[in-house]
Amino acid sequence: MDERFVDLCSKKNSKVRIKILSGHYATKHSHVNTYIDMSTVKTRHNNARETARTLAAEYLTNTMVDTIVCLKNTQVIGTFMAEMLAGTSASLSGGNNISVVTPEFDSTGQILFRDNNQRMIEGKQVLILTDSMSTGMMAVQAIDSILYYGGKVCGICSVFSAISKVAGMEVKTIFTSSDLPNYKVYAPQDCKLCKESEKIDGLINGFGYAKL
Repeated sequence: MDERFVDLCSKKNSKVRIKILSGHYATKHSHVNTYIDMSTVKTRHNNARETARTLAAEYLTNTMVDTIVCLKNTQVIGTFMAEMLAGTSASLSGGNNISVVTPEFDSTGQILFRDNNQRMIEGKQVLILTDSMSTGMMAVQAIDSILYYGGKVCGICSVFSAISKVAGMEVKTIFTSSDLPNYKVYAPQDCKLCKESEKIDGLINGFGYAKL
């Protein structure tokens, strides 16, 4: 791990911790000046459970959830969320056998659900979970896909989000831009860092980042 990484703990739950690294990074849809490492909350079960607890609290008493669609390798968090939402009578989803589904991407990048998983979408209240959002474009893809397969999107949540709404829906998140006041997102063609001839340090996707 690069020694330049800085730990950032959530104000909502000190056991939810991410790492940040300043630089110049390219995602599928944007360029950003900060890489946010989610490895701890996505892979370590104690941290994933606390992350799930913090996010699930947003939906316990006000949202019925049948299915959680997990984007960008958030299945561990999603499974804990399902357990917490279904495991208490105080929750609207209490007693539900909540499905935790990971979608597939076709060769054009479109989100699809195979025949065996479509029954977990059609006619269901579907919560979208992702690790981070800078532009929300993948979440929009997920919404379109869920609607196509006959589901209803009941919420969108993320560990970090630079935006507050996607397709008119509020994003429930643990970390926001106020936690990373220097965080900047640029359209690739308008990237200030590129215009200043700063080389790209790495490429980011749901698995992490690769140095260039």
